[in-house]
Amino acid sequence: MPRDTLTPGQIVRTAVELLDDEGLEGLNMRSLGTRLGAAATAVYWHVKNKDDLVLLAADRVWQEIELPALDAADWRGAATAMADRLRTMLVRHPWLVQAIGSHLLYGTGKARYDDHLLGVFETAGFSAREADRAAGAVVTYVLGNALGASAMASLSRKLRRAGEDAEGRFEKTLAEAAKAAEGFPRLRARLDTSAATAAGYADAPDGTYAAGLRALLEGLRPDAVRGAG
Repeated sequence: MPRDTLTPGQIVRTAVELLDDEGLEGLNMRSLGTRLGAAATAVYWHVKNKDDLVLLAADRVWQEIELPALDAADWRGAATAMADRLRTMLVRHPWLVQAIGSHLLYGTGKARYDDHLLGVFETAGFSAREADRAAGAVVTYVLGNALGASAMASLSRKLRRAGEDAEGRFEKTLAEAAKAAEGFPRLRARLDTSAATAAGYADAPDGTYAAGLRALLEGLRPDAVRGAG
């Protein structure tokens, strides 16, 4: 495809698809050009380098999050929706967690989300400083919970590229983890009764995310945040 028939939107959309399939390590101008049916040089006419491409792709996926209405009477419900929808987006695009740790990301998509999350708390009576702290706590919590899905996707790709059986490798690792826990009775009891499988290698116990988010939001209120630090 000639460079004059490519559009920035088409390039970024295809970059997101490539990142979803191959992760950060699989993104380069040549592989992107192949997906677009264009030479890598044609892509460079629209995007300077890989870092810029990651920046644009990241901002595009932030735009996917639907924002709830601001509601002073049910601000915890709105905050829960913001957290849940962020987590869903991060699990859908596991490379973004990696990118947050390795790239300087900004843009209107993330700004839109951050501004609305601040609005959730300010509508509930939090001061600007209190809202900053509360929003930071929620986003940090969600990022931590999305790390398992990101790690699983990255590990699976790494094993696949090395020609290994990813499922078999995870099953073996789970068995070795159970053996290592033999001297630790509380952990051993949980491993003995768990339904751990290769598919859930990096998963937390069922209900962990929801229980933690509920506890976090129940502990957030203007006077509590005001007294912190």
